[in-house]
Amino acid sequence: MPQTQAFVGVADHGGWAILVTAACDGTLIDRRRVELVEDSLPALPHHHECQLLPVDDAIALVQRVRASAEKHAALALSSLAARIPDIGGIALRARQALPETTAERIKDYRARNVADWVMYRTALACAAQARGWPVYWYDAKTVASSASRALRLDDFDAYFAALRAAVGPPWNADHKIALAAAIAAAAALASESRAQPIS
Repeated sequence: MPQTQAFVGVADHGGWAILVTAACDGTLIDRRRVELVEDSLPALPHHHECQLLPVDDAIALVQRVRASAEKHAALALSSLAARIPDIGGIALRARQALPETTAERIKDYRARNVADWVMYRTALACAAQARGWPVYWYDAKTVASSASRALRLDDFDAYFAALRAAVGPPWNADHKIALAAAIAAAAALASESRAQPIS
């Protein structure tokens, strides 16, 4: 895997996300905030608005938000790819399992608390896969440790703090998670590539 290849780490929120792109050695290449839904739509429909609607209307609302998320995810990654042509993969926070249907997700308390996050991560994953980018699913609790191992660091917090001092704001906890995810993805996907047999 070329050391110049870039990897994208994502720290997502309801309706928006921080994308940090880094090289295999941890060098920062790009950082940006992207919107994942249009302003006229609710960012967390399962959790909020759908609770006040008849089920058919609620399902229709989720479908509109999902379509908007898919559109915005594709646009965000297209814009990133236009600036950085050699992207080797994307890292997204792991998704929780959900009931099969939208109606079940709206009714189930646990499911509706995570369904919106899963929707945005799925939209980003599909947009990435459409571009041929592998998807690396990370655990936010352990990703900094994975990044430290990949870079052979004793302290990822110190590495992040030094980089923050060099690049300036905005550079917060979301950027830290996204950077760590990009670095962890680079290492994991490189290992997968080396493990594949040569045809």
